[in-house]
Amino acid sequence: MRIWKQLLLCLVVLAGALALWVYLVPSAGGTLTKMGVPGEVIAAVIPRTSAQPAPAPAGGASGNAAARPQGEGGAQNGQRGAGGQGGNRATLVVTQPVAIGTVNDRLSAIGSGQAIQSVVVMPQASGTVNEIMVTSGQKVTKGQVLARLDDEEQTIERDKARVALASAQEKSASYKNLQSFSRLDVFDAQIAEQAAKLALSTAELNLRRRDIVAPIDGIAGIVAVNIGDNVTTQTNVVTLDDRTAILVDFWAPERFAVAIEPGQPVEASSIARPGQVFSGKVEAIDNRIDPASRTMRIRARVENPGDVLRAGMAFNVGMRFAGERYPAVDPLAVQWDGEGSYVWQVRDNKSVKTRVRVVQRNPDAVLVGAELKDGDRIVTEGLQRVREGAPVRISGAPETAEVARQ
Repeated sequence: MRIWKQLLLCLVVLAGALALWVYLVPSAGGTLTKMGVPGEVIAAVIPRTSAQPAPAPAGGASGNAAARPQGEGGAQNGQRGAGGQGGNRATLVVTQPVAIGTVNDRLSAIGSGQAIQSVVVMPQASGTVNEIMVTSGQKVTKGQVLARLDDEEQTIERDKARVALASAQEKSASYKNLQSFSRLDVFDAQIAEQAAKLALSTAELNLRRRDIVAPIDGIAGIVAVNIGDNVTTQTNVVTLDDRTAILVDFWAPERFAVAIEPGQPVEASSIARPGQVFSGKVEAIDNRIDPASRTMRIRARVENPGDVLRAGMAFNVGMRFAGERYPAVDPLAVQWDGEGSYVWQVRDNKSVKTRVRVVQRNPDAVLVGAELKDGDRIVTEGLQRVREGAPVRISGAPETAEVARQ
């Protein structure tokens, strides 16, 4: 496209825009008059209507201009008056009553269980296993023989000790009855008799130690040896667990250190027995706080009726306490500023800023430390429009005469 065509097109667009501006903007006539456009041209371009008065002389135009600001000022004054009247109206808010919540009233921890007594049975002598008289899962009693080692040598030693004792006793009796022996010979014979008795006791003890017996009542685990195995005093033969009760060790936070006492009730549940709760009590409390985890070790005794619990199980342990009571407010009500957290409290249909200290934050409520009572109204919605001491109206509540006057 040639340059003159482009210029012509630009002039047409500008003329159209000017005409549209003149037609749509009522004050266009006055603006054109100030720019020096003749009144006849303006009259030809802008048709006279009731909404658009004809252009007036410069004096008249200035008079109209002076009249217009006065009208605008009057409208602004009217708006300020309406705004001032609206500023005195009560702000509509939504409130919720303060409730009382409890903190530190329940302890929940994971613990590990162990049998009330657990013993690893080992031989008291070295030798070869000749007989095993216990099976895995068998209930045994204290003193019951679980296995035997070879005892031929020990049997012979016992028999020899018996013969020696019989000989010593006969010699001692002969020395006592005959007067031909000195008192010293009789005394030596008595000492030999006592030594023979001790030798027999030693031989019998060595023979008894060839029997591996149960030191406690309990349930046998898996037997770790077989017949023919050579064992020593360090060999684990079998494990016995007395699980009439289970000891559960768990760790409690430091804040419960003073609240927990021996004998307090405990509830324990196991993953292996879902839905079943076992009762128990605190058996022992450690004497110090772990500085790394800031927790304290607690041991609870849980009864095991029916023998359904096993050592090594994981338990969910729960304890209840009196706890500490604090006001509970809606999480939306807590606001923050440069001085800390606060809530808007409604007193006598007016908003009052009340400082609070957050104690515990829960999904449905926040426990705070503040001068709040049960049932006090706290603003939860409309917080952006609330001001200190300003009148408020609770949504859903009837508007009182005092609020209406304000």
